[in-house]
Amino acid sequence: MLTTPARYRICVQGHLGPEWAAWFGGLTLSWEEPDRTILSGQIIDQAALHGILNAIRDLGLPLLEVRCLEPEAFTDR
Repeated sequence: MLTTPARYRICVQGHLGPEWAAWFGGLTLSWEEPDRTILSGQIIDQAALHGILNAIRDLGLPLLEVRCLEPEAFTDR
């Protein structure tokens, strides 16, 4: 169980504008073709991760990938 902060990369199908960042706990949004949004950043614990995944579900966005990143593998853009 995740009890300490970890960095994640979450990929969803669809294009979310930057104004959606507040919905996702301040995660960084970036975009990939075709029609994918990447949410990345530090998530404080398992409950926060589930909250973000619930928000994705509630928006009806297809979830394509959830990856926990090694600390050195993450770079803010």
